[in-house]
Amino acid sequence: MASAGQAPIATVYVRNLEERVKPEPLKEALRTIFSEYGNVIDIVAKTNLKAKGQAFVVFDKPESAQAAIDELQGFELFEKPMVVTLARTRSDATVIQTGNEEEFDQHKRRRIAEKDKKRALEVAEQQNRLKRPLQGAAPDARPAKNQRGAGLKATGQGPAAVVPDEYLPPNRILFVQNLPDDFTKDDLTTIFSRFDGFREVRTVPGRSGIAFVEYDAEAGAITAKENTAGMALKNGEKIMKVTYQRQ
Repeated sequence: MASAGQAPIATVYVRNLEERVKPEPLKEALRTIFSEYGNVIDIVAKTNLKAKGQAFVVFDKPESAQAAIDELQGFELFEKPMVVTLARTRSDATVIQTGNEEEFDQHKRRRIAEKDKKRALEVAEQQNRLKRPLQGAAPDARPAKNQRGAGLKATGQGPAAVVPDEYLPPNRILFVQNLPDDFTKDDLTTIFSRFDGFREVRTVPGRSGIAFVEYDAEAGAITAKENTAGMALKNGEKIMKVTYQRQ
């Protein structure tokens, strides 16, 4: 959450990503998934060792970023559950879009200063660790165990109740699950294009078994859902699940 005086954050920090996936396929997959929640203006996924498995997804609106966080926590991409949080600061792309050149220069200087401060704190902490054994500690001394959790419950609020997929309100985009791994976009188009207002099928790179189907209006999506939910695929090996996309 943005602090007082700070512009709202429209960037999502994503971690626990599959490190073996190259940046371009990773960014393509992230764009496909996150675009369901708003207009993605930039995705940053670096290749250096320290930043592997992480990415930043930049929306044009803070509301879109929060909606993506609410819905995509734990969503599996390349067989790993994503961990998503709001970034601590605005991204370069956001500042460029909303500010002027002077504000962007200030943003860059502030970011560099924060990195330098963080690096200095890390160095100081490492030095303190090296000094501790020399300050009279007995050879067999062990740090006291953290007592948190010894019969105590966390004081933070639990997650909000989630509406089951089957009870989501209608909208013009369907979320299709439990598809055969070799099911293609063309296969889905053959099924869903039969209904009025069909627009497109969107698959998710790096994630088999799911897809999004979009119609021009709710009426087409409602008809398609009523006629395809529970459809048997591949001689009954898979039963297709069709729900409305979460908004």
